[in-house]
Amino acid sequence: MLRILVTGAAGLIGGEVCARLAARGHDITAMVRRTKEVRGNDGADVPVASVVSGDVTLPLMELDPARHALDLVVHCAASLQFDAPEEELERDNVQGTANALAFAKACGAKFAHVSTAYVCGLRQGVIEEGPVPEGTQFANNYEASKARAEALVAASGVPFAIARPSITLGHSETGAIRDFPSLCNVFRLMARGKITTFPADPNSTLDLVPIDHVAEGIARISERMDEAQGGYFHLVAATPTPSAELAHGVARVPHFPDPQIVAPADFDLASLSPMEARVAGRMLATFGSYFTRSPRFDDRKLRALTGLTCPPTDSEWMDRLIAYGMAAGYLPAPPVSARPDSDARAAPAHP
Repeated sequence: MLRILVTGAAGLIGGEVCARLAARGHDITAMVRRTKEVRGNDGADVPVASVVSGDVTLPLMELDPARHALDLVVHCAASLQFDAPEEELERDNVQGTANALAFAKACGAKFAHVSTAYVCGLRQGVIEEGPVPEGTQFANNYEASKARAEALVAASGVPFAIARPSITLGHSETGAIRDFPSLCNVFRLMARGKITTFPADPNSTLDLVPIDHVAEGIARISERMDEAQGGYFHLVAATPTPSAELAHGVARVPHFPDPQIVAPADFDLASLSPMEARVAGRMLATFGSYFTRSPRFDDRKLRALTGLTCPPTDSEWMDRLIAYGMAAGYLPAPPVSARPDSDARAAPAHP
């Protein structure tokens, strides 16, 4: 049994990591800030050993190391806002990591840091599981902040491993996800007809990965810290998804609009209605670069350490994600007349 403190335990990944580690008999201290509930991806409460309030932006996360006997800190807490101001991301993601590291060091605990595969920045081609190279250019302040946090972890002197999930979406078998990540809003805007033209480089890809693969990978890294120490591990898809598949996924649903896919060079905001131009402009400012690049994340070290292989991220998985999004009310439901049982509901009852 390991004694583990998980920061960001109220979040999507943190909650599911807590659920998996607690189910395996580990003693889990869940650190939360505003939300006091710790829930797995299925929405069920997680029976952790204790829940503590902490704040990664404050020294030692406002916790007393003398009161915590720990083997490991799993650091999931972070700001995930790609377009947040640099000072906010520095406070939450960089200084927050420094404070979590100081707490782990004071406890004599090891440190499993949850980063992002997109610390690759604008690099293309094969991305290996190793430190971010000097001179890497980033698409946004979020990526840059996570890279700076990784550098702090590596230089801290605390025994560490770094887990790098890519774009985390719903469960591989059910499509279920407790909280929809911000990138899902691009799909949602197309499904609602707010974006009718989607600019994507024909060779670009998105690395979309199921939540169960990500959480199980972090759990196994946590349980194998002696072997994982000093390592970087990609929690990514076996096959990346072409960016255009977002629009194709919308077109697969009969009651959704059919967005037009164009090359980024041919996309003209001025040709759109003023309302769509505003929406598309904000979307592209935040996510546009993800539809123009194609990193290929190597995960051989993760597979060797954990034995895990990512489940298929194919069109059938995409269909499950969409179906769950509609059932959860995140995506537009079909009109009543289009539902399979609508005739039966509309017909008058016979005496």
